Amino acid sequence: VQLQESGGGSVQSGGSLRLSCALSGFPLSAYYMGWFRHTPGEEREGVAISYRDSSVKYADSVKGRFTISRDNALNMVYLQMNSLKPEDTATYYCAADSRWFTVPGRSPQYWGQGTQVTVSS
Repeated sequence: VQLQESGGGSVQSGGSLRLSCALSGFPLSAYYMGWFRHTPGEEREGVAISYRDSSVKYADSVKGRFTISRDNALNMVYLQMNSLKPEDTATYYCAADSRWFTVPGRSPQYWGQGTQVTVSS
């Protein structure tokens, strides 16, 4: 099981980025998927969850701005981030688990290496 994020970068406040997560070694349709973020010195934050039934959940801090989606045929998960703010600056991680999880909650089993997102004011 491997997860690989891409799409991070630097953007000005108000801008947009789309993160991608490529999965290998298992069928995406069987897994719950999430995006998390971490800034040094702070708690890791769960940003968005995509459940197997296609329902989603978002952290209050990103509701209305971020959208998680999945393409089971391509084994890809995405995080569209709009109206970015400097406080969105973090390393973003894709995570997966065959067992149900939510945010806040337990840590998923599988993790990617992370991709950096930097938002300047």
